Amino acid sequence: MARPALTGSRIRQHRVDQGVRQAELARQCDISPSYLNLIEHNRRKIGGALLNKVALVLNVDPATLSEGAGAALTGALDVVAAGREVERSEDFAGRFPGWARVVTEQQARVTELERLVETLNDRLTHDPFLSASLHSVLSTVTAIRSTSGILATGEDIEAEWQARFQRNIYEDSQRLAESTEALVGYLDAGGDVEREVSLPHDELEAWLSEQDWRIEQLEQSADASFEELIAAGRAQLGSSAARSLAIKYLQRYRDDAVAVPSDELEAAVLGGERDPMQVAARFSVDLPRAMRRMATLPGRFFKGGLPPGIVICDGSGTLTFRKSVRGFEPPRFGAACAVWPLFQALQRPLTPVRSELSLVGQDDVRFETWSMATSDFLGGFNKPPVVESTMLLMPVLASVGADDPPYQVGTSCRVCAIKDCPARREPSIMDSTASVL
Repeated sequence: MARPALTGSRIRQHRVDQGVRQAELARQCDISPSYLNLIEHNRRKIGGALLNKVALVLNVDPATLSEGAGAALTGALDVVAAGREVERSEDFAGRFPGWARVVTEQQARVTELERLVETLNDRLTHDPFLSASLHSVLSTVTAIRSTSGILATGEDIEAEWQARFQRNIYEDSQRLAESTEALVGYLDAGGDVEREVSLPHDELEAWLSEQDWRIEQLEQSADASFEELIAAGRAQLGSSAARSLAIKYLQRYRDDAVAVPSDELEAAVLGGERDPMQVAARFSVDLPRAMRRMATLPGRFFKGGLPPGIVICDGSGTLTFRKSVRGFEPPRFGAACAVWPLFQALQRPLTPVRSELSLVGQDDVRFETWSMATSDFLGGFNKPPVVESTMLLMPVLASVGADDPPYQVGTSCRVCAIKDCPARREPSIMDSTASVL
């Protein structure tokens, strides 16, 4: 947002940068130096013909003086300032645009690194592949140490047993080398750690991400072949388990697309129906189905160009589906934050839960969320219900210094910086005061 009150500061900066004396600029604009001094210190407003004359003398666009630095750069600085000296961010961006970009780029890099730390911590703590690999390495090392300890005692050992022990050490060493090589290759993902795939759900989400979370063939025709769709995604859907999950996902996607046609949904959203409750009522479907359909729409249908995200969990609270959105990265392996509206909905089945939140440490984006848990007796009335909770996240650009900030959540306790959270399960590695036992 432009700040016209700082027009004088911008005039002064352009004048100084061009080496024009204040008295000379005043003379060419037919005003007194004292009046120009008041303008440059933002004590007098300027506009109209006088502003155009000053811009002509300084050889700049009048809009550059009246509007200043780009709104995107100024807004980014406002976010970095986090409410501190916000009124000076536009002045700083106008005077030092290069340094302003450095500051915002550093903030973006810090945010990226924080997200990477969360992902790595999630992997190191809960990744089943990593856990199995480390167990294999430790078991093999223990076997080698035990066998070599027997040979190192110096006692006489029959030649047959010596040969057997040496063969065991050789075979265990080979196995250790293979396990270590696989483990190193897995950890060598580095900056691409978020794109590494180790579980069937990850393969499914990688396939959907490649298609921007939208199956165009099913949007056009409900008769599209599932086998052909999966065959085309063979590069991402490498395991039979992932392909099985894909079949189940495509079946639900087809049913959703038939109940809520794409063209009608797009028209409704463009017409202002961004609330999934409105969409559900318009198409006479349940709220989770409306949320799933809205999550398939690209960003151009929403304010700020940010597409919505969606998270689904089962009755145990395990995340079964994740579509990430900027500023909100659900954990891939570990348990999620217990205070998410997603889990609040589990406590109140069939009751919609609407709330506004932001992720701790990322104040530039807040989220409107809609959540609802449903129960289906798929096995019959005498069988336990199948419970599923769905949460749609709609990004909303934050207003710096708003009087009603949303409540903050984390991704998981391990990397959450919220102090005194009543739902905390374990100390955070972000808390420098946490003791290490």
